[in-house]
Amino acid sequence: MNYIIKNPEDIIQLLLEHLQMTGLAVLIAIAIALPLSALITRYRWLNIPVVGILGILYTIPSLALIILLVPLLGLNRQSVVVAMILYTQVILVRNFLVALQSIDPEILEAARGMGMNSWQRWWWVQVPLILPIGIAGIRLATIVAIAISTIGAKFGAGGLGVLLFDGVSQSRYDKIWAGAITVAILAFALNGILLGLQWLSNPQRKIKLMSDA
Repeated sequence: MNYIIKNPEDIIQLLLEHLQMTGLAVLIAIAIALPLSALITRYRWLNIPVVGILGILYTIPSLALIILLVPLLGLNRQSVVVAMILYTQVILVRNFLVALQSIDPEILEAARGMGMNSWQRWWWVQVPLILPIGIAGIRLATIVAIAISTIGAKFGAGGLGVLLFDGVSQSRYDKIWAGAITVAILAFALNGILLGLQWLSNPQRKIKLMSDA
């Protein structure tokens, strides 16, 4: 803790770098996984090949995946972010698929009967219903991304992992503890925020509030 207290500016700078990498990777991963899941839901035959390929990618250790990307993208943050996006796809796609496939077809049929077009059904019906399961997947993907970001410091990506690797190379246990504690706090904080959003987005909770009112 002494290193954190004595070097708050350095900690904040590395924390912001870590958050930037994690946030960027998760947002891009969601932007890919959500339409991909909707496509698989529409064309069920895509399920096995797509999820199978993503599952194979997930079996590759994150460190090895980053190394595989270095010849293509260079020894930099870009390789780490792309590895995070690829690694979190299987988590997000599986959760989004479960969420989309759990929607009762009669609900969508009722929305269609009310005159809603496909976009309106997606935004006003499907998205609210898939939010709790979807956010659960985003929560898990975020924790995984935080861990990979930490490893990414070895590849010049910056972030809190710098403290860990510098601490090991310099035999500075204060840096190691500072990095480990800050990464843990970040993971717990983001997990708590997303857990709260998951609870708030639960349709059953909203229905109960309306019935109580």
